[in-house]
Amino acid sequence: MRKAMKIIGIITVAVVAVVGIVVAVILHKTVLVEHPELEGKPEIGEWYRISPEGTKSSDSSEWHGLLKLGTENKVAVYFFGGGVSINGYTSERGKEFFATTAQIQDFVASGGISSDDERNPFKDWTFLVLPYASGDFHSGTGTYRYMDGDQEKAVYHNGYENYSAFMEAAKYYVGEPDTLLVTGFSAGGFATSLLADDVIDRFPSAENVTVNVDSALLLYDDWHETATDLWQSPKVISDRLTSNNLVLDSLTALHQKRGDSVKILFDCSYRDDTLQQYQEFIRNGAMNVDKESGDRFQKDLAEMVSELQKNIPNIGVYIWNYGADSDTGNTQHTIISSNVFDELEEGKSVAEWIHDAVNGKIESYGLDLLHNS
Repeated sequence: MRKAMKIIGIITVAVVAVVGIVVAVILHKTVLVEHPELEGKPEIGEWYRISPEGTKSSDSSEWHGLLKLGTENKVAVYFFGGGVSINGYTSERGKEFFATTAQIQDFVASGGISSDDERNPFKDWTFLVLPYASGDFHSGTGTYRYMDGDQEKAVYHNGYENYSAFMEAAKYYVGEPDTLLVTGFSAGGFATSLLADDVIDRFPSAENVTVNVDSALLLYDDWHETATDLWQSPKVISDRLTSNNLVLDSLTALHQKRGDSVKILFDCSYRDDTLQQYQEFIRNGAMNVDKESGDRFQKDLAEMVSELQKNIPNIGVYIWNYGADSDTGNTQHTIISSNVFDELEEGKSVAEWIHDAVNGKIESYGLDLLHNS
C-alpha cells in the first residue's frame, strides 16, 4: 500500500508539473508577452513598443503603442478595446468598468486582423496599434480627481494624448502610405468612429481609405456631456455627439465631411453579450443580461443599421452570429481580434469583407439576422 501511495504521489507531482509547464507556456504566449521597446531601425515583420514621453495609463502606469512594419505601402491604425467610463461613479471604480493599464495587452496584436496568419489579407501591411487603458474611447485629455477617504486620487482619461504622441512618433517609421485602414474593436470600435477623421488627416498621401467599426453600440443620452466634462475630448470630437448614439453621430459626420472618398464599414454580432451588459448598466445600474436584454439589443442594432444605411448610402454592414448561448441566444462580442477569418455569413469572413471594401467592393452580409426572432 505504501509503495502504491508513493507511486500515486510521484504521478501526481508529475501531472502537476506538466500542467504548470503548459500554463506557463500559454501565459508566455498570451498575457505575459511583452514586445521590445523600439531602439534604432525596426525590422520588417517584428513587433515593437513605442512609449512616448508623458503618456500613461489611467492608473498612471506606463502606456505604449505597438508598431509592426510590413512590406506593402499600406497602413492599418488599430484601436484596442476594454470597457468605458461614462461618469464619476465608473471612473472611481476603475477596472470594474474599463482596462486601467496597457501592460498586459501586447499579445492581442499577434492574433486576428494584425496577425501573420497565412489567411490574413493584411499580414503584409504596416500596423500601428493603440492598446487601451484610459476609459475614454481613446479620445480624452482630462484628469478626473476624487477623494477616497482623506486621500485624493486621480484617473487619467488621456487616451487622445496617448494616441497623438504615439502617432507622431510612429509616423517617422511609416513614410507616406497609399492605402489606409482605420479599425478597432469594442471600445476601439467607438474610438474608430471618433478618431477616424483625425487619423486620416495624419496620412494625406493615402488616397484609398477604409474605416471599419467592430462591435460598437451603446445608447446613452449624455455622451456629449461625458466627452466634454469627464474625458475632456477635443471640441471637434465632442461637438459631433448630438444624439444618444455616439457611433452613428460620428460616422455620419465623417461621411458628410469626406463623402465617398472614405469607405465606411460596420460589423457587430446581432445579440452582442458584452455590449448588452454595459447597456443594461446605463439603463438600470446593473450589468445583468438575459434573453430580454438580447431582444432589446437586437432591436436597437436593427434601428442603428437602418439609420446608418440612410445616412451613409454606400456603407458596408456585416452582422454575424457566433457563440450563441443556448438559453438566451446572446452572442460573442467582437471579432477582428480573434476569429476574423471564419466564414460566418454567406461564405464570407469579416477579414475578406474588409479586404474587399479596401479594393472597392463594398457589400453587406447577415442583415436578415436583425429580424430573426
